[in-house]
Amino acid sequence: MATYSLGSSDPEIARLDKQAGFLQEPTRMLLEASGIGPGMRVLDLGTGLGHVALAVADLVGPGGQVVGLDIDPRMLEHARARTDQLPHVQFVEGDVTRWRDEEQFDAVVGRLILFHVADPVAVLRHHVESVRPGGRVVMLDYDIGGVRAEPSDPLTERMRALVMAAFRAAGADPTIGSRLQGILAESGVEDVAGVAIAQYLASDNPLGPAMLSGVVRSLAPVMLAHGLTTEAELDLDTLATRAAESLKSTGSALVPPILVGAWGRRP
Repeated sequence: MATYSLGSSDPEIARLDKQAGFLQEPTRMLLEASGIGPGMRVLDLGTGLGHVALAVADLVGPGGQVVGLDIDPRMLEHARARTDQLPHVQFVEGDVTRWRDEEQFDAVVGRLILFHVADPVAVLRHHVESVRPGGRVVMLDYDIGGVRAEPSDPLTERMRALVMAAFRAAGADPTIGSRLQGILAESGVEDVAGVAIAQYLASDNPLGPAMLSGVVRSLAPVMLAHGLTTEAELDLDTLATRAAESLKSTGSALVPPILVGAWGRRP
């Protein structure tokens, strides 16, 4: 069964909402480039709070249909509230490694879902079978290996290393974005292509420290359980402030996780 490493607590839901706002425009750009368009019936894997389903719904229009799949009923409650005025969007509770619809889809999409599954190739193969011949397979995921401060900032580098180690300890793959095209090809997808979008946050932009401290806070139980750090080093109540001060002291721009898109078609 696929699990989400960070849970669905109130702070995590708030963090996901903020992250979705940051990713809104890059996500739309990648979905448009992948070939998602009017009238399509699209499956959104690991829909979470429904942000990607909402973006897809706008692209397919009222003549299309979007089915969002997620295993967490609390996430789905928020997703349904977000899209309750869109009759062509529906949500289903289920495991992305097993769920299957009787009707075929024109496309399957997923953002930040392969990151969290043990066997991404198996998951994609399972869902490629539900896509009509010639239909689209579109995956968006992170390459956290690209995170950095420029010029280098010691606190940012330490938190980046902890986040990478904690995700791996939790069974997630923080650099999967770098291998998305290969994963699609191995899953039986043809004509695979893709592109990545990096964003840059100036040293005085409060969003950078907020995003960094937010994901550290969500991963703190994993970090502590695996002995990666201590509560004293994290000092979560002051982390955002310290991160902001550290970036400003070095005049460093922060590069958040790079969003990678890869897509192709079912033979």
